[in-house]
Amino acid sequence: MALDVTPLDRRTSQPPRPAPGRARRGGTRGNERFAGWLFVTPVVVILGLFMLLPILMALWVSLTGWNGQGSPFQSGVPFAGFGNYTKLFTVDGLARQDFMTSVRNNLYYVLAVVPLQTVLALLLAMLVNNRMLKAKSFFRTAFYFPSVTSSVAISVVFLFMFTDSGAINSLLSAFGINGPHWFSDPRGLLHLLLGAIGVVDPNAPPAALAGHGLFGLSWWDWLAGPSVAMCAIIALVVWTTSGTFMLMFLAALQNIPTQLDEASLIDGASRWQRLRYLTLPMLRPTLFLVLTLGLIGSWQVFDQIYVISQGNPAKTTLTPAFLSYRTAFQDFNYGSGAAISFILFAIIVAMTLMQRWLLRERDGVPRRRRRSGSRQGAAR
Repeated sequence: MALDVTPLDRRTSQPPRPAPGRARRGGTRGNERFAGWLFVTPVVVILGLFMLLPILMALWVSLTGWNGQGSPFQSGVPFAGFGNYTKLFTVDGLARQDFMTSVRNNLYYVLAVVPLQTVLALLLAMLVNNRMLKAKSFFRTAFYFPSVTSSVAISVVFLFMFTDSGAINSLLSAFGINGPHWFSDPRGLLHLLLGAIGVVDPNAPPAALAGHGLFGLSWWDWLAGPSVAMCAIIALVVWTTSGTFMLMFLAALQNIPTQLDEASLIDGASRWQRLRYLTLPMLRPTLFLVLTLGLIGSWQVFDQIYVISQGNPAKTTLTPAFLSYRTAFQDFNYGSGAAISFILFAIIVAMTLMQRWLLRERDGVPRRRRRSGSRQGAAR
């Protein structure tokens, strides 16, 4: 009986399979890829024409000394290079002083608005998500209504409320409190507080703080705190934005399985323990989204500043977004205005990345130990 000694690759009639991970040309995958690009091409073209191209044009304007006359791409426009950027940080003058003042004001604004609106939105979401609450639809609509109202209209209403004879000062006078001059007092809250308790005289600051500083502002100016006018704007923004973030938290709360809450009740967990160890960890993605959107919106505040204060009193409500507008469209210095906008973009990106790093998932295992453990497992 003869044995078949034909090699295995000759005995089989099937062609050899392609190596894994190597895509075949054409076929179904190729058609799907072509169809996908065909469907997204209109969106890519529209975004490129109306978003990417204007951004590149603004970037070029930030490198020039264009004054708004003619085209910024003509030969007569002076090229400034990075001069529009460096004068905001290194050159002593009004431009650097105004920019650093706007950054200081916006920093205090962010530190107040983002935590307040996040906490208020979470509390409102937990309130309307309560099973025992009646008329939930009414309260959800009432809390969300300020978010869909025109910001200009609400700013005008708040402007009349915070005047010297407005509703806020009238309410304070009913309790025997003399209300401040909301939109004419340039002093910061920290200066007012230190002066009220007699620690320092706001009109005669300490020499150690007034004689030294950073980027053209003294430490006394950096530590001024938000002005009372900025506090009024902070109250307006927190009231108008909490409703939108309330809906985000509400959707996340409704996605938490009820079995987890019931199991924690059976285990005897208190309300604070359920909030800390159950609700907040489950809300981490939504919390990151709310904080990110709040941070971006806080650094881009413009409508309320434009309607209410125009940066006054004494530039204590001046923000980088409004400064960019004023520099470009009122002072006709479009190069510096565009440079301020790109610096603001860099600040937003940096703070978003820092926030993402702070809210990252932590499992308590050092990274080096995890890597060594994975290498040992692979070696075994």
